[in-house]
Amino acid sequence: MRRLWPRGLRARLLVAFTLVTVLGAAAAAWSSAGSASSSLVESTQRRLTETIAGQITAIAPELTYPPDQEALDRLRGAVGDDALVTYGTAASASGSEVPLLTPELRAAVRSRARLVTQRITAEGRPWLLVGMPVVITAPDGKRTPSGVEVYAVRDLSAVEQQVGDLTRTAGITTALTLPVTALLALLAARGVLRPVRRLRDTARRLAAGDLGARSEPRGADELAELTVTINEMAESVQTSMAAMRQMQADARRFAADVSHELRTPLSTLTAVMEVLSAAADGMEPDARESARLAITETARLVRLVEDLMEVSRFDAGTAQLHLEDVDVPTAVRDCLRARGWLGRVELDAPAAAVLRLDRRRLDVIVANLVGNALRHGAPPVRVRVRVSEEDLSVVVTDHGPGLPREVLPHVFDRFYKADAARTRTPGSGLGLAIARENAQLHGGELTAGNDEGGGARFVLRLPREEAR
Repeated sequence: MRRLWPRGLRARLLVAFTLVTVLGAAAAAWSSAGSASSSLVESTQRRLTETIAGQITAIAPELTYPPDQEALDRLRGAVGDDALVTYGTAASASGSEVPLLTPELRAAVRSRARLVTQRITAEGRPWLLVGMPVVITAPDGKRTPSGVEVYAVRDLSAVEQQVGDLTRTAGITTALTLPVTALLALLAARGVLRPVRRLRDTARRLAAGDLGARSEPRGADELAELTVTINEMAESVQTSMAAMRQMQADARRFAADVSHELRTPLSTLTAVMEVLSAAADGMEPDARESARLAITETARLVRLVEDLMEVSRFDAGTAQLHLEDVDVPTAVRDCLRARGWLGRVELDAPAAAVLRLDRRRLDVIVANLVGNALRHGAPPVRVRVRVSEEDLSVVVTDHGPGLPREVLPHVFDRFYKADAARTRTPGSGLGLAIARENAQLHGGELTAGNDEGGGARFVLRLPREEAR
């Protein structure tokens, strides 16, 4: 039944409206036909019985009692064909339908001493059986049975034909209501669904980002109330989103301003740290340890500020590519060599694979991926470079515990830490986010997952056509 029931709101309204209307019309038509049929049968029965009773009453005073055979014949003749008149063992009958008279009818006439009727069906046709005793009325008004009983059989086929005509008329009436009902259902559905469609269009515009979309409420029904509620919800969402955008813009501007303002003092501090590093070997052990800690933290702060400035450029949309023809295997090897990782990383790359891209940004991506694998994974760390007709891929894997399922959706989130209690690392917490931004800036993608053999697996894919 669920499969057969229509799914669309318009179709359901049409079906429901049509079913209710047609069933109502059918019930009314059949009820009317049934009432008319009953009235027709009862009126015909009353007319026939009154006619027979009148015929008997008219001739009964002319009879002699006890009646002889001639009197019985006269009474039977007055009643008409298909009649039986009895008096004791004497009887006068005519017509081929007299045998239809039932013993139950004759017993009821004798016991009740009044007119009795019975409807039967014989030979596929309806019949009315009428039985009536002849009563003698004395001068004082006392009525006593004369012993004469009159029975008649009347055919009701004509009445049954009329009842059939009424039934067919009811069926035709019901059928004629179907197209009218369908038209009314269409009009009703159109009136109901028009505001629903307007709400749907408004919801689609809101989902597409048009937070100014609104529907004009019309009327005072439930749909108008729903329209007002949706408009209020859209207004609330628009206000919240505007406030959120303003907060995000303020946060980005604050990060950019702070990063910019920190560059000059950090440059001075870096120069001081270089002098301190050169002099650290001649210091006392405690002072040397403090100097090295200051140098490490200063380098970490410089890296954080640089990453924040890079992120602010991505947010502002000012990050640009400086494209050149780059031999990717050579660029990857140079990246590892510059950071002293060649002895710790297995590189699997073709002899040459030239791609037009931004060499500095490729270096940033590879450095972040390999550095992350070395810090949080376990050896061996492998870098594989593969080239196909459509793209170039750089796959970085390690043999550590891998990325937990709950961590995977947040790997590229800024400042995300899988373990809040994790010890401080040299990274800024922005490396993977910056790597993905650089990949997307090239028209490529950076994905994270787990290798089949265990460990984390990061895949960089860059299209072979010139990046835009």
